[in-house]
Amino acid sequence: MRDVVRIGCWAGFWGDTRQAPERLVRGAEIDYLVADHLAEITMALLARARARDPAAGYVGDAVEALAPLLGEIHARSIRVVTNAGGLDPRGCAAALREAAAAAGVPLRVACVTGDDVRALASAEDGEPLTMNAYLGARPIATALGMGADVVVTGRCADSAVVLGPLLHEFGWSEHDHDALSAGSLVGHIVECGPQCLGGLFTDWADVPGWEDMGHPIAECRRDGSAVITKPAGSGGLVIPATVAEQILYEIGDPAAYVLPDVVCDWRDVRLEQDGPDRVRVSGARGSAPTATYKATATRLDGFRLVTSALFAGGDAAGRARRAGDAILARAARIAGTDFAGASVEVVGAREEAVLKIAARHADRAALQVLAEEIAPMGLIAQGMTGLFGGRPRPAPVVALRHVLVDKARVPVTVELDGESVVVPPPAGGAAEPPETALLPEREPPPVDDPVAVPLRRLAYARSGDKGNDANVGVIARRPELAPVIREQLTAARVAAVFERWLAGPVRRYELPGLDAINIVLTDVLGGSGGTSSLRYDPQGKTYAAILLDLPVEVPAAWERGGLLAP
Repeated sequence: MRDVVRIGCWAGFWGDTRQAPERLVRGAEIDYLVADHLAEITMALLARARARDPAAGYVGDAVEALAPLLGEIHARSIRVVTNAGGLDPRGCAAALREAAAAAGVPLRVACVTGDDVRALASAEDGEPLTMNAYLGARPIATALGMGADVVVTGRCADSAVVLGPLLHEFGWSEHDHDALSAGSLVGHIVECGPQCLGGLFTDWADVPGWEDMGHPIAECRRDGSAVITKPAGSGGLVIPATVAEQILYEIGDPAAYVLPDVVCDWRDVRLEQDGPDRVRVSGARGSAPTATYKATATRLDGFRLVTSALFAGGDAAGRARRAGDAILARAARIAGTDFAGASVEVVGAREEAVLKIAARHADRAALQVLAEEIAPMGLIAQGMTGLFGGRPRPAPVVALRHVLVDKARVPVTVELDGESVVVPPPAGGAAEPPETALLPEREPPPVDDPVAVPLRRLAYARSGDKGNDANVGVIARRPELAPVIREQLTAARVAAVFERWLAGPVRRYELPGLDAINIVLTDVLGGSGGTSSLRYDPQGKTYAAILLDLPVEVPAAWERGGLLAP
């Protein structure tokens, strides 16, 4: 059994660069090549694709990207794990077998099935288009133990593609909760590809090589610790701050991050520089998993139309706003119906602005009227241009709903070379983990000799989405700055920043190990997530940058003493 397992992640979403698998296979020493293709939006897109073509339920890009490398993968004994199976893991596995046969290499390809739980839909769910449970890592480990060279899954926890190989290599049991949490943390760090190497980083100007960004490699040890690095010579920056931002990406309660195999507590995770472009990760803790899987159900929910136009010259934003409102009003009058949802957003001001118009309706014909009334506004609103791509087309809306399903009711199997093995669910604990105490809300104490500076001079930040919620993780640049951040970023102040979008409460959690807080904005994305929202930013990707402009008060001595970032 290996002392160190090297895992490279070559895809962080469906559509990631084709360069990544080649760079990892040919330019690094790795034992496993893994990929996470499945976001909630991806599953919705696959559902729409499968509705048109029953054979289009998996991520074909994964097969195309791996096919030229299968000979080298086999020669170097690299094993592959991917959730590119999407809604059709059997179909994806069959396509990879065909690609291996064409390459003349005898790769054994397994698939994991069981995540399709439409049969468990309740009356409230109706007849969902899809309904898939987030499976865990144990089926992947089982497939590897059966001798699979390639493991294809459908919907699973994103981090499971890393935890599965670690379970197989290190023999961790389902009761080794700290180890399971540590392995899941590594999976969470690398699952989004270059995001942990300086992608989306607050100090973006410090990150070299955007044109040749690397993809992450995790050097994992039996004790649960790991070093995050990247292929030599590739672009990116691996420092504690870049890794910390990714740890806080798209999480809620950091003491109860619920995964199928374990409930993770990452409040005391520590990061240490371990050499150039190497960061050591340790300190994860875990407890027994819940007795349920999270499942995502999708259904068709009418149609939406989204388009944009450019306005230039004096008071561009005013003309853009009036044009957007007029287009919607005229289309509604002609169609004889109000839109179920409508959005006019103007980005920019004064000399240049972009108008975005979006609307939803149960009837495609009503949105077709809207599509026809956009271009004519170019004869009315001065300085309107940039209607690229012709007349926009209404598209089906795939709405998401998250539910919990009893693990005991979800039979999971591994299929390899005609053999089928049932994998029992991990031992479950309580239905839900206990709630973690939120950071107390108090008036910030007075600051002696105060000076106002933007938050970005004290902190890094990263934001992301979970359904209709979003989170902003805020990390102090220095430990001594953490108390000021904690005191001044109150829930009330954060709510005021996002008040034009926010419809639910703000929750704040502390991560002392990272000198960080995690801020969760509930009911803030205008729908059930990116698949149905009419917002320009349906996934909260801009929220960190927005919050970093918030002024905070610090002692003037900090400014004079160089304690703050420039």
